[in-house]
Amino acid sequence: MSQMPQQAAVSKCPSCEEPLEPGDRFCGACGYDLSVVPARPEDSPTLAIHGVVPAPDDVDWPVARDSDGHGHPAPVHAAAELPGTDSGGSPLPPPPPAAPPSAPTAPAAPAAPAGAPAPGVRFDRPGEPEEYPLQAPDPRLTAEPAPVPGQAPAPEPAAASRQSAPAAPDAAEKVCVACRAGRVDDDGYCENCGHAQPRERDHMEQESGPIAAVSDRGLRHHRNEDAFSVGCTALPDGAPASVAIVCDGVSSATRPDDASLAASRAAGETLLGALPRGTHPQQAMHDAILAASQAVNALADEPATAREQAPHQNAPACTLVGAVVTAGLLVVGWVGDSRVYWVPADRTTPPARLTEDDSWAAQMVAAGLMNEAEAYADERAHAITGWLGADAYELEPHTASFKPDRPGVVVVCTDGLWNYAESAEEMAEAVPLDAAARPLHGARVLVGHALDGGGHDNVTVALLPFPAPSQGAGSA
Repeated sequence: MSQMPQQAAVSKCPSCEEPLEPGDRFCGACGYDLSVVPARPEDSPTLAIHGVVPAPDDVDWPVARDSDGHGHPAPVHAAAELPGTDSGGSPLPPPPPAAPPSAPTAPAAPAAPAGAPAPGVRFDRPGEPEEYPLQAPDPRLTAEPAPVPGQAPAPEPAAASRQSAPAAPDAAEKVCVACRAGRVDDDGYCENCGHAQPRERDHMEQESGPIAAVSDRGLRHHRNEDAFSVGCTALPDGAPASVAIVCDGVSSATRPDDASLAASRAAGETLLGALPRGTHPQQAMHDAILAASQAVNALADEPATAREQAPHQNAPACTLVGAVVTAGLLVVGWVGDSRVYWVPADRTTPPARLTEDDSWAAQMVAAGLMNEAEAYADERAHAITGWLGADAYELEPHTASFKPDRPGVVVVCTDGLWNYAESAEEMAEAVPLDAAARPLHGARVLVGHALDGGGHDNVTVALLPFPAPSQGAGSA
């Protein structure tokens, strides 16, 4: 059967906190029905959702064992930190020394490249997370950190490691860039110190006869998405010919590093194969761009691309620029915004830029809507309107031929360099005076110029002396 609610023994109104008289059924101030107030529980109070249930003044609550009595947690001790005694109260003897640990093993290879964005996500603007990934430190820029006060010292190497140095790796094996002693395993880690090794494409250099190229990851990107191909060959009449191809992966596309590598290889092989057969250099350059496009398009059908591009359907893509130098002819070809510059040996004569960008900025200048300074200062300046890839609107290879009347050097580069030497005059000022005689040194100087300027992008440059020196021809 039903029962009437019992009066609660409370001293204050639960609604307005006004004092109550014994036997009151309603609050005299606000009229609150005191019969609905439940009786005080007999167990300990607990934390409420939005605060602490106030404890009555007449109860002496015990101090919790896990606090210091002032609301702060008590310090936690490991078992080894507390002194132990035997049954007689004497200190326990020290534990026997632990066996020396085994040599550190290489950590398991990560499931995805270090710092790579999640599948289907692409960052292609300055300041986005793609430029500040979590990754293994670059050994070229990493110094030994200073000890932090209060921090536990790093564990010392095992006794066996202190007594004898690790066995030197074979000459054919990679040596760790950190300790200079350990062998690098197949996962890219040192078997001696466990340090992750830099990726092979982080910095690349190649010299082929009188030409050279250098590519660097830069200081802000987590991987190098540029690639190049250089080589020398001979025309049917025995005249020398030099070839350089430079490709820049489109960061907002899937697998841009694979796209640039496939394009540079396909274009370089096509040129080095066509020129000795007598194909005109300008036609050979056109055919090389088509071959590079087919190589990049083929990547879109590979399973790796299908897994990465969902939910964003963007195929691998890159830009391409190249040059062919013979005894009296200079041919350039391009798709995208990488460039070719002409820098004469006589610096009193004017240099020149030999390509026009496939970009938003170039379109604005060509249409007369902006001058060049205004267009390239706009945040949309580097939005490209031409590229190699399965999702390109229409492939339009650009080729041009020149017959310089004086010696000089041809600079083939990505925007990672020309962003820091945009005009032909600025590029000529950055090119060393002896670049034609020392192309590898000159390419290193130009990459250093971009890194000193901030290195916000991957940097790739190839240098070709003009005219092509008549020395032993060979392919790269």
